[in-house]
Order: sequence, then C-alpha cells, then structure tokens
Amino acid sequence: QVQLVESGGGLVQAGGSLRLSCLASENIFSGNVMAWYRQAPGKQRDYVAFITSGGIANYADSVKGRFTVSRDNAKNTVYLQMNSLRPEDTAVYYCSSATGMTRYWGQGTQVTVSS
Repeated sequence: QVQLVESGGGLVQAGGSLRLSCLASENIFSGNVMAWYRQAPGKQRDYVAFITSGGIANYADSVKGRFTVSRDNAKNTVYLQMNSLRPEDTAVYYCSSATGMTRYWGQGTQVTVSS
C-alpha cells in the first residue's frame, strides 16, 4: 500500500519560514522522484518542486531562491524548506510521486501566510 503523509503546515507571517515533511512508504519512495505541488483556493494544483533519488532538484519559477527541497533516503522522507514566505504562497501543499502510469498524492497540509 502506498502512503504519503505530509506535516508541518501552519500559519506564518509574511517573510517567515516553514518546513514541510512528507513521510512516504518504502514502495513509493525508494528510487523515485518525489515532488511537491500546491493548490490555492479556487485554483488548479500547481507544481512547486521535485527531487530525484540522487538529489537533483528542480523548482517552479515562483519559488526559486526561496524554497529548498531535500530528502532523507534513510527515513523515506522528503522535505520542503520554505523561506521568505508571501501571502500568495497560501495553499494546501501536497507531496506526490508516481510509479508507472499511476500518480499518488498525500492528503495535503495547509500553509497560510498572513500579510
């Protein structure tokens, strides 16, 4: 059974920081690209960042230079360090990965940035 469980969301003031975590089951984490997406109210789900099993990271332009994705392969956990947060970063953040033709999602964690 595939499991992705996010944590670490919350309410923060603009300019602040949060670190999100995603604990994944071994069968989805090992050797796979792990990604973060976000969905603001009334908007589509957008890509945020991904990291390969070897540690190569990629970011959406909107978060480049402010967010850092990392992974701990021994803990089956991927992280998203979010700095210099802005009100427009307010969204539900989802951890995601895929095997074959199937994409899996966590339940999401709410991040709210107040101005």
